[in-house]
Amino acid sequence: MSETESALPQKADRAAQIGASLATAKIAGNLALASSVTIALLVGIVFSLVTAIIFIVNSPNPILGFGVAVLVTLVVNAIIFFVSPWIMDLTQGWLYHTRWVKIEDIARLSPESARTIQRICSLKKITEPRLGIIDDNNPTAFTYGALPNSARLVVSAGLFKYLADDEAATVYAHEMGHIVHWDFAVMTVASTLVQINYLLYVTIREIGRKVNDDRAESAAAIAAFIAYAFYIIGTYLVLYLSRTREYFADHFAAEQTGNPNALSRALVKIAYGIVQETEQSKEPSRLMQGTRALGIYDAKAAATTGTAYQISSSPEKIGRLFLWDLFNPWAWWVELNSTHPLTGKRVRALSNYAEQLGLAMEFDMGHVIAEGKRLDKKRLYATFYQDILLYGAEFLAIVIGLAIGAFLFGRGLSGIKAFVAIPLLLLGGVMIFKRSVMYPSSQNAPTSDVITLMSDPYASPLRGQPVQLEGTLIGRGDAGYVFGSDLKLQDKSGMMYLLYASRWGPLGNFFFGMKRVQGLIGMETNAKGWFRRGVASWMDLELLSTTNGNKVSSHPAFWGLLWSIIFLAVGTLLFVIKLKV
Repeated sequence: MSETESALPQKADRAAQIGASLATAKIAGNLALASSVTIALLVGIVFSLVTAIIFIVNSPNPILGFGVAVLVTLVVNAIIFFVSPWIMDLTQGWLYHTRWVKIEDIARLSPESARTIQRICSLKKITEPRLGIIDDNNPTAFTYGALPNSARLVVSAGLFKYLADDEAATVYAHEMGHIVHWDFAVMTVASTLVQINYLLYVTIREIGRKVNDDRAESAAAIAAFIAYAFYIIGTYLVLYLSRTREYFADHFAAEQTGNPNALSRALVKIAYGIVQETEQSKEPSRLMQGTRALGIYDAKAAATTGTAYQISSSPEKIGRLFLWDLFNPWAWWVELNSTHPLTGKRVRALSNYAEQLGLAMEFDMGHVIAEGKRLDKKRLYATFYQDILLYGAEFLAIVIGLAIGAFLFGRGLSGIKAFVAIPLLLLGGVMIFKRSVMYPSSQNAPTSDVITLMSDPYASPLRGQPVQLEGTLIGRGDAGYVFGSDLKLQDKSGMMYLLYASRWGPLGNFFFGMKRVQGLIGMETNAKGWFRRGVASWMDLELLSTTNGNKVSSHPAFWGLLWSIIFLAVGTLLFVIKLKV
């Protein structure tokens, strides 16, 4: 064993047999219960609101219109449900250049993945999914379809580059879990019910505008407000259901592979981007030979050193990655608005499965929890409450501005202009202050690495950390998307999303993604910007400098600053110019 290999953490073992039944981790909840309760609540909400409409208005026309709207929604969603796989196929081919391959091709890249797919399909008596590969080194995997026998399972080339054979197999098993659990159908039904809630809101609002009875109009306004509130609640119920189904796909993968530790490693590599290149042998690895045969990339460049990627650094340092997910006050908020659970929580559940199988855990979550309890709580919460206010600062500025304007107008101290000028001035000022917090001066931004940034439990999605990273641009932020303007950078310790923002807005992003991004991939670069931590971590790019002299400027704060100046100018102008009251 070389000195480099000995310095790397040793992998935790796997179960001798696969298919063992595992008790679901408490954090995952109950899949059947979550699905049935969510659907039942959404159905109940819809029924209650329909009943409310019937009692509010005597005219049958609005109800008939609502019935037609619901019928159309159900029909359209049913059509989309069954046709969407083919629409997605076209999208994947056109926008992502997805290649459809056979199970034998997957076997050449990851033999265990192919065996896992075949075994699960045989066990669950379903058709093998259509298998796709996106030629991009940003590792990702996803599934789509209508029913289990018409599913598609797509991964990027980066999955095979950065993940070991057993790790890739657990990712495939996770996606197969979505297929086996009929997640497409359940999520479609839930989403349709949420859409109907929105239709109810629109219908009741329109009814309120048409009736001549003041009492009926007021009742309709209240019902519309309740309908919209239920629509918001329904949206979060669907997000909760999605997160629950992710936990159960992890549970399925752990049972079907007997290797929850490999899935933990895969999640750390994919979600956190923590990988380290190491030398294995003087011959190309079987993995690299397979990718070369499929034309993903040419392994000849590494013909003298078979390259593999392991989790970088020590298990203790990796454990610090989970602290943010488990203890940072922002974690609850960002997860609430996410379709996926935070990675630290998923690894914690997988560690429970490893323990049930009698295996040593890949990551000592007990040690992580103990370290988390020693974190500086004052530092964790010192700016959090301020940042929550800052998060909605624009809305607060408008409300406070209107209140001040109303007060001044009521006292006869100002004319009608106060209702417009004061909110605009407050809004402009707040936006400038907010951007100074989000984008502090980067003039002396320190050079760091991915694992150091990710190990900071006090990081924020709002307060950007000025930083520079040096590494290689390995692919697009959205793997394979031909118009994608964002990039993925790999340094010595891991991978990081770089978010590009053109001063010309979305149109500028589109042309940058179409014209320039492909030419940057593979280049050594220095990236300067602001690091943020959320469900996914990223850097708001300010300047990208490649070794061959290319420079790319990004302007994430440009439009916010421009609008704040406009609001301040218009607000000031309204005070200068005399308006008629």
